[in-house]
Amino acid sequence: MAGSEAAWQAARMGVDVVIHEMRPQVATFAHKTGNLAEMVCSNSFRSDDDEQNAVGLLHWEMRAAGGLIMQTADRHRLPAGGALAVDRDPFSEDVTARLTALPNVRVEAGEITDLPTDGHWIFATGPLTSPALGQAIQAETGAERLAFFDAIAPIVYAESIDMDVVWAQSRYDKGETEAEQKAYLNCPMTKPQYEAFIDALLAADKTEFHEGETAGYFDGCLPIEVMAERGRETLRHGPMKPVGLTNAHRPEYKPYAVVQLRRDNALGTLFNIVGFQTKMKYGAQTDVFRMIPGLENASFARLGGIHRNTFINSPTLLDDQMRLRSRPNVRFAGQVTGVEGYVESSAMGLIAGRFAAAEILGRPLPPVPQDTAMGALIHHITGGAEAKTFQPMNVNFGLFRPLEDVRGGRRGRKDRYKGYTDRAKAAWQDWLAATDEAALA
Repeated sequence: MAGSEAAWQAARMGVDVVIHEMRPQVATFAHKTGNLAEMVCSNSFRSDDDEQNAVGLLHWEMRAAGGLIMQTADRHRLPAGGALAVDRDPFSEDVTARLTALPNVRVEAGEITDLPTDGHWIFATGPLTSPALGQAIQAETGAERLAFFDAIAPIVYAESIDMDVVWAQSRYDKGETEAEQKAYLNCPMTKPQYEAFIDALLAADKTEFHEGETAGYFDGCLPIEVMAERGRETLRHGPMKPVGLTNAHRPEYKPYAVVQLRRDNALGTLFNIVGFQTKMKYGAQTDVFRMIPGLENASFARLGGIHRNTFINSPTLLDDQMRLRSRPNVRFAGQVTGVEGYVESSAMGLIAGRFAAAEILGRPLPPVPQDTAMGALIHHITGGAEAKTFQPMNVNFGLFRPLEDVRGGRRGRKDRYKGYTDRAKAAWQDWLAATDEAALA
């Protein structure tokens, strides 16, 4: 995501771009194709609300900047309530086609195993940085690689879901159209079913780490069994919460817990189990997930999995233009910098691509305003976060500078979030105007 967006932004500013992609020559655990911007976990870019949600605001900023990822996501959008979900294969194919169609973009297959000493480079290697390149980064920075383990949710064939048990509804009927209001499939559980499910989850065979490896999970993408280990009610107050839903088959019945499925492709033939990232072994997954009402005969297009993610200690290594302090011709972008999520990764690619192109053209850009969503993220990873405890972070309003309350009273959350987004949009539009002037100078 980040590399594709960086290439798009730099190319649109008139710079010649070479994309080095190691796939399909060098495979990863999670990727299945050699396409650019392949989605390997969820197919969702999360909330598209640009007035009350920080990630929705980031969507807005990327659209305003002509971002390739957002443009392509909008072209392949699927019903998902208030979220932006996409048809994953056509999405990545489209990103690849649009980039390779540009006359000043070239894609070269092959692995880069070292940090170059000349030229302008952006490393957007994502969470699955190759071992050779990871060692080169470690050698350059003189620090231990930071790593956490990330888990992938399973995908179910729609035809194997029992619709006599399951019903279609978005939480709180959210969405402007009927398709949006029925974007999710819901599997209800009674208390005994939930308790049996938790017991099976805790007892299931799990992927073990290699000797000497340590695992620090990102809280926004915890395996479900890790959540269950934190307390038997944790899942019922997380991805299995029953609120905002009415069983269409039995309106008088209040489920004790609900498992949600979200459409994963435009045809509606695939659904992923929302929030069900897992490190269970494959055989255990089928046994446990078929305990979910409506999925007793489920057929899986993809089972869950777990893989090692790598990121650098950006607060100590990067400057405010995403450059490696020890080697300024090298920039980093995307999840390898310690942002988490498709949208955040793409946003860092957008900024890195613009910064790199402006430097090549001799037209330096002003800093990204900290009051924007992008600026808040950049500030966090390049100095705002505590280096000793640095961990991957999604965009959130907690990263934003506090609002000045001219009324002298305390704002409610809704007003406060609207205040953040209004301030960010104005600052972002001013920055885009300034950068366009610099590009044309």
